[in-house]
Amino acid sequence: MDLSRKEQKEIMRQEKEAAQERERKKRLREYVAFGIIIAVIIAGFVFLGVKFGGNSGSEVPALPVGAISDSDWVKGNKGANLTLIEYSDFQCPACASYYPIVKQVMDNFSDKVAFAYRHFPLSQHKNAELAAITVEAAGRQGKFWEMHDAIFNNQKEWSENSNVKELFIKYAGEIGLNVEQFKPDIESGELKDKVKRDLNSGISAGVNSTPTFFLNAKKISPTSYEDFKNIIEQSINNNL
Repeated sequence: MDLSRKEQKEIMRQEKEAAQERERKKRLREYVAFGIIIAVIIAGFVFLGVKFGGNSGSEVPALPVGAISDSDWVKGNKGANLTLIEYSDFQCPACASYYPIVKQVMDNFSDKVAFAYRHFPLSQHKNAELAAITVEAAGRQGKFWEMHDAIFNNQKEWSENSNVKELFIKYAGEIGLNVEQFKPDIESGELKDKVKRDLNSGISAGVNSTPTFFLNAKKISPTSYEDFKNIIEQSINNNL
């Protein structure tokens, strides 16, 4: 009887995990479908010449999508043959869903991939640009990735908050930043221009939804960790 109960518990555990995985994939498909709809709308605005994010893209040169730029924040092996670039919006729900997946990818392929995060704040997300500037401001104190993680982990708290700046200042304190330096930095025109440069780079590369990924300049559309793993391993084998 003891063995039978153990078997029953194991079956129930497996069924529960399978149900959770189906639900996760369902939500991800919904986010992807929503992203496609938004992409079509945004593409229409760009085609009609509507300014996207307050900048048409003519002021600064485009960043390459096949190589790391000096202005990029990079995780992993900077000398790797594989370069993974993500264009992302901190307020985008789909980007928050991909965040732990990308984190897992870099945990497992940090020696083989150079990963760069680039900002692509969508105009319909009122707090996205400030979130991007906030992460850049943290970067001035050497904590870009710590703030990157804090912003994604707390997306539901700040996403639609009307007092978002105070929340970002709170996160700055929690990750150990000098808050008195951080406060004027998030008002910096230089950092705002950095975010716009990333945005313009994405537009030049044909990005029209978030997140968008490029692996060695080739646009890829993974929907799970396994997809990333298979694509990266295939690229590694092709380069041997």
